[in-house]
Amino acid sequence: MTILVTGGAGFIGSNFVLDWLRQSDEPVVNLDVLTYAGNLENLASLDGDARHSFVKGDICDRALIDSLLATHQPRAIVHFAAESHVDRSIHGPGAFMKTNVDGTFTLLEAARAYWSALEGDAKAAFRFHHVSTDEVYGSLKPTDPPFAETNPYEPNSPYSASKAASDHLVRAWHHTYGLPVVTTNCSNNYGPYHFPEKLIPLMIVNALAGKPLPVYGDGQQIRDWLYVTDHCSGIRAVLAGGKLGETYNIGGWNEKANIDIVKTVCALLDELKPSAEGPYARLITYVKDRPGHDRRYAIDARKIERDLGWRPAETFDTGIRKTVQWYLDHPEWVARVQSGAYKDWVSKQYN
Repeated sequence: MTILVTGGAGFIGSNFVLDWLRQSDEPVVNLDVLTYAGNLENLASLDGDARHSFVKGDICDRALIDSLLATHQPRAIVHFAAESHVDRSIHGPGAFMKTNVDGTFTLLEAARAYWSALEGDAKAAFRFHHVSTDEVYGSLKPTDPPFAETNPYEPNSPYSASKAASDHLVRAWHHTYGLPVVTTNCSNNYGPYHFPEKLIPLMIVNALAGKPLPVYGDGQQIRDWLYVTDHCSGIRAVLAGGKLGETYNIGGWNEKANIDIVKTVCALLDELKPSAEGPYARLITYVKDRPGHDRRYAIDARKIERDLGWRPAETFDTGIRKTVQWYLDHPEWVARVQSGAYKDWVSKQYN
């Protein structure tokens, strides 16, 4: 029994691999191309662990995917690999189309060929779990109900459009070919190992360095926040018991405005590592809003609770405190990610 995880050196993927192997002895084959956001250091605690096999490679490489499936005979593919930063998608959408659309297509075709050749219990048990985002649903007005699984897709950025396309491919491969798929759409994740281009780690890292804390527009963009290990437990629940062809929204029940997130981070840093220069909130700097910035996301996670008994274990207060403390406890990880020293090591190691 083995699972294949794509993108397992990224933020959510690496947390999932670590969490999986804390919960189970079932081996993981971890495929990641190691872009800037993929970091083997996230998985350092698994060095020498026979349950974890890392493969550096691209999900667009069909021959590689076929080889991994034939060699390891996984019972499931858990597909995290994606370009995921909205700002980067605005400046360079091509990479998002290649990875998120072409890569998912390649995986689906490889999975279909592999699954079609399975027999009996192995064929019945196989799953393709596609990990997606709430951003495919578009933007909510202040009084709109949260996104349910039945909401129409209205993606507004190149990133969310590429993820919406991948969701549609997964759905089509189930309905056309019978491929046994499940899809999860999550809200904004936060927690350990988050690359410091995203809001929460960027605020922590900049604040500790005494740099401005950039807040888009008026800072009133609202997101639902999900602690990353809660996301991991939600994925495990869907992988184990989700109905084939169904979508499950995984949310944290934590709607927060961006400016409130920033102020919360500042207050925690004031408590845990006060600055001699004064409160960290002095560094908040409002900047021009990004193009097409969605105003509000919110997840209705009642379906996964009703059908599978899942709810998040962390409140935002407990999760954000754990997150800030993790960054305070791991300055070396942050320094290596920012300096590029880690990328240099990967280049020497694999080339």
